[in-house]
Amino acid sequence: MATRKIVKIGSEKLRKISKPVVEFDEELGLLLDDMKTTMVERRGVGIAGVQVGVLRRVIVIELEEGKYLEVINPEILKTKGKVKRNEGCLSVPGFYTDVERPKYVKIKAYDRHGKEFEFEAEDFIARCVCHEIDHLNGVLFVDYTDEGKNYKTELGVE
Repeated sequence: MATRKIVKIGSEKLRKISKPVVEFDEELGLLLDDMKTTMVERRGVGIAGVQVGVLRRVIVIELEEGKYLEVINPEILKTKGKVKRNEGCLSVPGFYTDVERPKYVKIKAYDRHGKEFEFEAEDFIARCVCHEIDHLNGVLFVDYTDEGKNYKTELGVE
């Protein structure tokens, strides 16, 4: 397992839509392992493939210490409620702002072996899932608030 470089705000890559995974193979497993290592070493709680430069629909989230959720080709089936809380991002170092997200989310996805599953999450984990799925769609948390838009302007990025 290797640590990969984090793609930072300002890179056009972060604004691209990630492609679905079609090959559930050893290469995918290595990517997921590297993403987990990178996330843990950088003290993140979630990471998307695009954040390590791979435009594939894959995310890894730490559910609790040492327990991880690997999500491939996620599709949001249902959301409920709204909660506004503080967020940060490995790709936007040093910036935090309040973002409104669903309180509850239900997704359909695949594991690293291509087996379909459904997953329900509330509160913090729901926030993480939505944040990482946004990455797969070229959206950053800074896009949702005036503070984030001002931050992008200061950096001179879109």
